[in-house]
Amino acid sequence: MASTSVSRVVPASPQKVWDLIGGFDSLPDWLPYIPESTPLEGGRIRRLKNPDGEVIIERLVSFNEAERHYSYAILQAPFPVDGYVSTLRVHAVPGHDDLAEVQWSGRFTPGSTTEDEAVDLFTGIYREGLDALHRTLTA
Repeated sequence: MASTSVSRVVPASPQKVWDLIGGFDSLPDWLPYIPESTPLEGGRIRRLKNPDGEVIIERLVSFNEAERHYSYAILQAPFPVDGYVSTLRVHAVPGHDDLAEVQWSGRFTPGSTTEDEAVDLFTGIYREGLDALHRTLTA
């Protein structure tokens, strides 16, 4: 099983960041790669569309409001991996009430690609996503 993780410090309090990204159906609010999200099964599944119209279906597997993190599994996606589980987490930055560290991590088994290619793919998605979050918070 392969894994990757990307962290980024953003200019907002942990609660403000969590208020923006903590909803399982909130990706379109901060991630341009996902302009559409439809909640299903009472919000435990989200059906996402990317700008090319490709569908990604994900299931919420854990959620912790107090610790500001959730994990999800991909049920269907155009990605060359299997067994994908990811976590999005918001941390406080000690001594800085106006900053938060956001960590996006995932683990998966490469399918029709090499481990390095799969790791590079998700590292890029996470990095671009956290860059987009930073831009949203500073707009």
